[in-house]
Amino acid sequence: MNCLAIIPARGGSKGVPRKNIRLLAGHPLLSYSIAHARATPEINRIVVSTDDPMIARVAHECGAESIVRPAEISGDTATSESALVHTLDHLRDTEGYEPDLVVFLQATSPLRRADDISMAIRTLLGEEADSLFSACPMHGFVWRRDRAGSDWRSETYDYRNRRRRQDAPEDVVENGSIYVFRPWVLRELGNRLGGKIAVHFMDAAESVQVDTPSDLELVEHLLSRRRAPASAAELGRVRLLALDFDGVLTDNRVTVSQSGEEAVACHRGDGWGIARLREAGVPVVVISTETNPVVAARCRKLGIDCTDACDDKVAALTSIAATLGVGANEVAYVGNDVNDLACLRWVGLPIAVADAEPEVRAAARLVTMRPGGYGAVREVADWILTTRTRRDAMSQDAPASIRGGVR
Repeated sequence: MNCLAIIPARGGSKGVPRKNIRLLAGHPLLSYSIAHARATPEINRIVVSTDDPMIARVAHECGAESIVRPAEISGDTATSESALVHTLDHLRDTEGYEPDLVVFLQATSPLRRADDISMAIRTLLGEEADSLFSACPMHGFVWRRDRAGSDWRSETYDYRNRRRRQDAPEDVVENGSIYVFRPWVLRELGNRLGGKIAVHFMDAAESVQVDTPSDLELVEHLLSRRRAPASAAELGRVRLLALDFDGVLTDNRVTVSQSGEEAVACHRGDGWGIARLREAGVPVVVISTETNPVVAARCRKLGIDCTDACDDKVAALTSIAATLGVGANEVAYVGNDVNDLACLRWVGLPIAVADAEPEVRAAARLVTMRPGGYGAVREVADWILTTRTRRDAMSQDAPASIRGGVR
């Protein structure tokens, strides 16, 4: 299936000037939607539609293509549909490329979970729908002013016969984060929605968009809690990184041949991150319950130690830490499933991949943006290395009165 992600991002925002490339939690706003698309296995092409060369450059730096949007569909009154149609027409006319499915992401929605897009696609396909929108459940009693603007009326309930909130009909509000549709819907109906429509549900905290200046502080806060270190000092003192294998260095799937041989898929970016950590003097180990020799083979390729077929992961981890002379508060562990909980509770810095089980995410101090097997370990490596670099820079360059803390 050819699945195309389109992210419209024009340069002329008035409410929040240059908002699509404003830095939030240290990253351009646009980069979050690109990262979400890149972390979605079903998506095999990402295009940013823009009229702004700076936005195009950011798109390329983040791993997306860009298409120049004409001025006539780049103004304040231009619709998203016009940008979507232009992108599809351009790809068809210049390359003969026609996707089977289009995922429309708004750059102003940086708070999606890493698996939201994949779940939305699966919902559309599973329900045999033609289009889908993401939505947030609405709990409350909605009133609306009449056309004359003089009177208010209760819109979602009869105020003269008030029911309990839990007894009211289910209402949802489009949150603008994710739309998925078959191309014919847009071409024939001129709309992102049509035919049989499905819904992907998201929490209220994941539905906040950057539309006004007041949104910036809220979204920055939410992003910082999700993506940035709970404490830079905690990341800075990591002296050992321990990893589960299946679901962390792989996407938790296995390919089985007719003869019974198993194979897994790994992400080259993870290998690069591990290599940089080793160069920086941070040992990396894998602790896995898996008995398949593929675990040891991959670890040999990466040049890291491996404990596989392990029945007691926390015992193995404490033994490794003791051998290296590393305390629990100097160990970071990355896991994805419930058999990682003991290790996560023992270490100083427990980390879960984005698609980890709910209990694992709840036990983690940090949750990656990327799912396991799609660069999550590279993300963790970047966190650790960036923090160490900042710490070292402050140690060398800052006045003595402010050395010793990393913010």
